[in-house]
This record gives sequence, C-alpha cells and structure tokens, in this order.
Amino acid sequence: MPLLFVAGGVSLYLGAALGVHLFDTVEPATVAWLRAAAAAVALLGWRRPWRAGWTRRTVLVAGGFGVVTVGMNIAFYEAIARIPLGTAVAIEFLGPITVAALGSRRPRDVLAVVLVVAGVLLLVGVSTDARPLGVGFALVAAALWAGYILLGKRVADAGSGLDALAVGMAVAAAGLAPILVTSQLLLRPAVFADPSTWLLGVGVGVLSSAVPYGLDQLVLRTVGRARFALLLALLPATAAVVGAIALAQRPTLAELGGMVLVMAALLLTARPRDAAR
Repeated sequence: MPLLFVAGGVSLYLGAALGVHLFDTVEPATVAWLRAAAAAVALLGWRRPWRAGWTRRTVLVAGGFGVVTVGMNIAFYEAIARIPLGTAVAIEFLGPITVAALGSRRPRDVLAVVLVVAGVLLLVGVSTDARPLGVGFALVAAALWAGYILLGKRVADAGSGLDALAVGMAVAAAGLAPILVTSQLLLRPAVFADPSTWLLGVGVGVLSSAVPYGLDQLVLRTVGRARFALLLALLPATAAVVGAIALAQRPTLAELGGMVLVMAALLLTARPRDAAR
C-alpha cells in the first residue's frame, strides 16, 4: 500500500509538472480550471453521483468544498509558476499541520508547527528562485488547504465522500469558468483553438486529481487514517524528486534540510496510538 500511495503522489506531481509546461502559453489559473473541469468529468463519469438523493444543503456544501478545492489549486499553480515545485509543496503543508495542532493542542503538534515554520523559513531564505509573490501564493494555498480539510471533514461525516467531490468540482468548474476562461480569452485567446491545450489540460486533470484521489481512497480503506497521515510525510520528497527529474529543479542541501523539517513535522502530527494498528 505505501507503493500505491507513492504512485498517487508521483501522479499528482507529474500532473503539476505537466501544468508548468503549459504556463508558457496558458495562464496558471486557467490550467487549474482545465484540471478542475477534466477532473469533474472523470469523477462524474466514475461516481455518477446523481443516483443519490441530493438536497439544496448538500449541494451547497459540496459546491463550497469544490470552490475551496479549485481555489487551492489555483493558488498552488500560481505558486509553482514562480517558485520550485518542492518548495511550494513544503510551504503548502503549513495548512494541514496547523489544523492538526489547533485540533489537538498536544505538545508534539505545537512542536510540529515550529518545525514546519522553521522548514518554510529555511526554504524561503535559501532558495534563489523563491520569488515573494510565489511564496505568497503558496501560503494562500496552505490556508485554503486548511479550509479544504475542515470542509472535507463535514463532507466525510455526511458520508458523501467522492460523490461530493465530483459534484463540487463540477459546480466550481462551471461557476468559475466565466471568470477564468474570460481572463484567458482577453490575454491569449488562441490557446483554446490549440488541441494540445485541451489534451494537456485533460492530462493534468487525470494525473493530478482523478488518479491520486482514487488511489488515496484505496489506501485509506486499507491502512486507516493514522498510517495515511504517516505516508503524507513522503509527499514533499516526492515533489522534490519529480521537480528535479521533470523540471530540472534540483534543490540545494539547505533546501533539502527545510523539506526534512517539514517531513519531520508531518510525522509528529500522526497519532502514535493509531499508527500501531
């Protein structure tokens, strides 16, 4: 199962790397919209959520979940358009680690926040490519990831899971299309006439959303939430490896040190009593 998790992480960040290659012609926010639209189509076809009973409230909750998810992706894509992939991913983990610390207030979780902040400061301080605006977008992505976790818990408690994600992504993609598509049309409309834009956009959506979400659900059912939390510590390293291979973004020793601190923080936030299951 750890190999399946790593495969999902590799797929996630290969999709992000593919998105970076689109940035030469397509705005990062538009790439995030293409990802959301492709993921919505894939998830709707897979889950067929219309078979379940939906109320106005559940649709609104799912729609809010989708908007936060797409907003997080937009901020993340705007970040990786300006700073290395591994750096952006490490900064983004500030969100879930802070949520974990505030939720339990255990001393180890407070230490985890200290470690992740130190890791982020180290990454930002030593990276020659860490442009302030890119760091700012990564911090916005971290905050939205925290919101994603809180809303995701409400969705999970309602028992809708991937069905809500499918509906939410569809609602968000449709609702944000007038803004994001129009902005792209004003800047460079020709990209929508290029079949490669749509092909790569679908590739980003499938690699970054459909495949990782599906594998994550399989891993979660098998290993449980606690061990899944432990596996999350592999993601910054996975992002750094993908960035080095696919984007030639080779981290320095100091940047690797910052990522190690973030990974240590993730390990601290996993509950030891659950990890023994």
